[in-house]
Amino acid sequence: MVDTPAIATFDLGRTFDGETAVEGVDLSVSFGEIHALVGLNGAGKTTLMRMLLGMVHPTTGTARLLGGDVREASPDVWGRVGSLIETPFSYPELTVRQNLVASGLLHGLTRDSIPRAVDGVIERFGLGAWEHRSSRTLSLGNRQRLGLASAVVHAPSILILDEVFGSLDSEHRDNVIHLLRQLEGRFEQVILITHIEGIREGLDNVLRVEFDERSGASRVREESASGSMWTPQLVP
Repeated sequence: MVDTPAIATFDLGRTFDGETAVEGVDLSVSFGEIHALVGLNGAGKTTLMRMLLGMVHPTTGTARLLGGDVREASPDVWGRVGSLIETPFSYPELTVRQNLVASGLLHGLTRDSIPRAVDGVIERFGLGAWEHRSSRTLSLGNRQRLGLASAVVHAPSILILDEVFGSLDSEHRDNVIHLLRQLEGRFEQVILITHIEGIREGLDNVLRVEFDERSGASRVREESASGSMWTPQLVP
């Protein structure tokens, strides 16, 4: 498994109503790394992430997670993936703790392992003061923290985060950055994230999504975390 890329795409593309949104994306993302997608709003970052998560099917090409085609991924595969795409989801009638329990169960945790896992993310994300409050009463920032906690409660192998910092104050943004750096060294862990202000030093690669006005589509090019350009390596 270690030699298999955690995330790989081959000529990945998507059109909407005949308009090409993303095209020709070839990526290979290894375990134990943090990668970032950067680019202007509307460049195609979220569309690419949605294809990786099976939320949007590609029009061309293939996306693979943990060695298998996303379109054929089993519940076991999805149980090893955590994600937060734009707006955090929670059940408004459930408390913070109940939402985390539900997320853990949906991702395959056993009932015996749930209490420890939930206690851990409540402490890590500073949610103790709100754990018995319904999520509908939370501020936007606290809902974002709950969404992040739900994304990692099951200790996923792949963590995909999109625009996670926008609703967080500076203190909690620093806490999330610290968490990502802690997770970076874990065996069989890969983190793909957008909007990465403040954590560029901890990145392994920056994947820049750019809109090509001539073709009307977005493409991805890779650059080192220091900002210097390098040639993308296609997956064999």
